[in-house]
Amino acid sequence: MFDIGWSELLVIAVVAIVVIGPKDLPRVLRSVGRWTGQAKRMARDFQNQFNEALREAELDSVKKDIEDLGKIDPLGEVRTEMAKTNAEIMTELNKPAADPAAAAVSGTPAVASLAAAPAPDPQPAAPAVAGEAKP
Repeated sequence: MFDIGWSELLVIAVVAIVVIGPKDLPRVLRSVGRWTGQAKRMARDFQNQFNEALREAELDSVKKDIEDLGKIDPLGEVRTEMAKTNAEIMTELNKPAADPAAAAVSGTPAVASLAAAPAPDPQPAAPAVAGEAKP
């Protein structure tokens, strides 16, 4: 922080001995040491409070992020799609059965062809012998 070399310290010591005197120099150095200690303590307290505030701010943001992650429902979208599909299936199942005669009139080809087709003979026909007439 301060760039003070040995030569500068020697000049300061000589000036202090001349100005203050050798008799009062230890008392002055003790006072300067106390002031320096108080300044260091104040700087350390300020830095600790500043770091504490940063930690609290970081913890608050981390806590908020964790709460936001807890609110995410990964299965929510799947559940809504399943509910829609279930509703569609239930509506299809609950529709009344189509009347074949009404289907023939409405023009539905698959149902109309089933309605118009003759019913199959319940007993199979006997093989025809040559020269016999069919009953």
